[in-house]
Amino acid sequence: MVETNEISGLSGNDVSESNGNVLVPVLPLRDVVVFPFMVIPLFVGRERSIDALDAAMRDNKQILLVAQKEAEIDDPEVADLYDVGTLANILQLLKLPDGTVKVLVEGSQRSKVLRFQDTASFFSAEVAEIDDLLTISDQERDVLQRTAINSFDQYVKLNSKIPPEVLTSLMGIDDPSRLADTMAAHMGLKVNEKQVILETADIAKRLERLMTLMEGEVDLLEMEKKIRVRVKQQMEKNQREYYLNEQMKAIQKELGDMDDVPNEIEELSKKIAEAGMSKEAKTKAEGELNKLKQMSPMSAEATVVRNYIEWMVNVPWKKKTKVRYDLKVAEQVLEAEHYGLDKVKERILEYLAVQQRVKGELKGPILCLVGPPGVGKTSLGESIARATNRKYVRMALGGVRDEAEIRGHRRTYIGSMPGKILQNLAKIKTRNPMFLLDEIDKMAADFRGDPASALLEVLDPEQNHTFSDHYLEVDFDLSDVMFVATANTMNIPPALLDRMEVIRLAGYTEDEKINIALRYLIPKQIKNNGLKSQEIEITEEAVRDLVRYYTREAGVRSLEREISKICRKVVKSLLLKPRKSKVKVVSSNLDSYLGVKRFNYGLAEEHDQIGQVTGLAWTEVGGELLTIETAVIPGKGKNSATGKLGDVMKESIEAAMTVVRSRADILGIDNEVFQKSDIHVHVPEGATPKDGPSAGIGMCTAIISALTKIPVRACVAMTGEITLRGEVLPIGGLKEKLLAAHRGGITTVLIPAENEKDLVEIPENIKKNLDIRPVHWIDEVLEVALQRLPVAAEIKNKEELAKVEVDAARAKNQPLTAH
Repeated sequence: MVETNEISGLSGNDVSESNGNVLVPVLPLRDVVVFPFMVIPLFVGRERSIDALDAAMRDNKQILLVAQKEAEIDDPEVADLYDVGTLANILQLLKLPDGTVKVLVEGSQRSKVLRFQDTASFFSAEVAEIDDLLTISDQERDVLQRTAINSFDQYVKLNSKIPPEVLTSLMGIDDPSRLADTMAAHMGLKVNEKQVILETADIAKRLERLMTLMEGEVDLLEMEKKIRVRVKQQMEKNQREYYLNEQMKAIQKELGDMDDVPNEIEELSKKIAEAGMSKEAKTKAEGELNKLKQMSPMSAEATVVRNYIEWMVNVPWKKKTKVRYDLKVAEQVLEAEHYGLDKVKERILEYLAVQQRVKGELKGPILCLVGPPGVGKTSLGESIARATNRKYVRMALGGVRDEAEIRGHRRTYIGSMPGKILQNLAKIKTRNPMFLLDEIDKMAADFRGDPASALLEVLDPEQNHTFSDHYLEVDFDLSDVMFVATANTMNIPPALLDRMEVIRLAGYTEDEKINIALRYLIPKQIKNNGLKSQEIEITEEAVRDLVRYYTREAGVRSLEREISKICRKVVKSLLLKPRKSKVKVVSSNLDSYLGVKRFNYGLAEEHDQIGQVTGLAWTEVGGELLTIETAVIPGKGKNSATGKLGDVMKESIEAAMTVVRSRADILGIDNEVFQKSDIHVHVPEGATPKDGPSAGIGMCTAIISALTKIPVRACVAMTGEITLRGEVLPIGGLKEKLLAAHRGGITTVLIPAENEKDLVEIPENIKKNLDIRPVHWIDEVLEVALQRLPVAAEIKNKEELAKVEVDAARAKNQPLTAH
């Protein structure tokens, strides 16, 4: 039965005539199209529609059924109605108690509205009947009918809403027009599609269109059937698993196996209550627990929800370890495990002192230890944790490229987990550990995101109390965590660097290395190699030679390896030839354990060289001596630079060349030399990349020495950037460079005057052994570096002229001698 709320009608008495044509009352229909030969009950509720029915009943019981274009319109106008409808006969009319009217109508003829007339209470219309057209042969008609019936048969089989009896009734219809209309009436098409069928007078086209629509419907119904089958199978599987699980529980209960096993839901609920979560997190966890209660225990979704709740309760929301604020104990721990590193130790003690005053309300500091490998950055992190009685967590960031490593994966991904920050906190079960972010400068970014950007929130004291992990989706407070990062270089994004307090760790001095070896490394390696203290002795002189001749590094890793090598050889010798006396390692027998000396110490260039200068360079592993060579050869004024130099260093050479050419007269250099000679600057160790502006004064000095043929003092090293005016600009890494000069046996070091303020950070023994001279201009550099100053061209010309005159006078006064 089809329900419609018809609309619009016009009041009037009986159906009237206008201009000789009969006007038929109009009944607007919503969501239904009535076809000829179709008997359908309609429920009419709108006043104007009821008036139209009354008018039709008073006349010849004929009414025009027209579909509305938009079903939502309650009071349609003429423009809201289609202009093709069905002229129908009223078979029965029944008024119901609620005021609505039930009417049974039978469609009789397609009709086109010629014009609408709006009377007082309903619409009426002047109509013209639409005759059916058949433009094909009888044979084509039979084929078309048979094909249409076959398509409809397939449609009925898939559509359970159409009773099979309809197909039987279709078999007895010979009229193709009635056949098409009957099929269209039973198909679940949209109103506009049915309206097109109604408006199509050509029977062949009507059948063809119906078959096209049936094919589309059949495809949709077949897909719907497949989906229904899949869903039913899954439901049957889940239901079967549920029944089996319930039977298993019942059997286990009967056997007494389940008596002592707590209910999983109750256990999780208890953990949520005891976790001490924030209000937001507790609401989220309880919501997920309620979802879990309603799921099948064996479903995939239940496993995801269960894992989420377990992570939520495992994260330490309130548990803390008691932080030690005792300055004396902390100082003892730091001193016992690390030699030197005074700045770092002082900063830790300052933090503890302030914490002691403010009763632990100060947020954890975020330190960044920057220094070359092997100077103790990572081990210092462990010592800080022990000194403050915090649990220690180390997170290696070297090579991390995925943002999800920090923030976690979203729960929509299979196998998703929280980020490493919360994973580590859940592992150690405390919310205030000492968190070491190791190698923070080695992170990289790719298509998976930028982990450095994800760390911005973690390392910002103003934001990390509401750190949001993608997996948990609730805020977590990281403000109690003490973060310490380590890096070899300052190659860290500026925004991230700005959130940390940077403490630089330069390389160790020779004395510091010796003390570290005697206090820590030797006892450690003796123990690691199974030796006893009474079996081996390594003297201080041997350690000093070990540092000087077998290692060249900023840290002490290589030194520890060499000590380990000595211990292994001693163990081997004791096992092969047992002896009662202690094995003593001294300077004289060091080569029997480690082989020939690998480095020269205290041996700068023995002879002063023309065009050769010792510069100072900074590397990630500390300072290094940098030899700069210049050669002047006959040519056409070409300048070249070799040694795998970077762009900045090449530009520094060009600046040095400009300084020399602009001062050629003062330096006594003939300008023709630049046109008739090629100048080649080379920095040895050509396989090693080199860059930076700090070798500027070294380049300039080497070029001047080569052009003036004045040797450069071998005991002098220098560092500083040069300007076109010859001014010396400041450089970085001064401590590392001075340590390198000291290791290399240099006695005099020239540094920019603006770096003089940095000398307060240089150890006293280094300053004592080096003659450090600050310089402002290249002239001051030449005074110290060259054996003698160049003679200005003007003075040189005068001296040569005077010499010529003296020689001429002598020749004039010389007596003639006969032979």
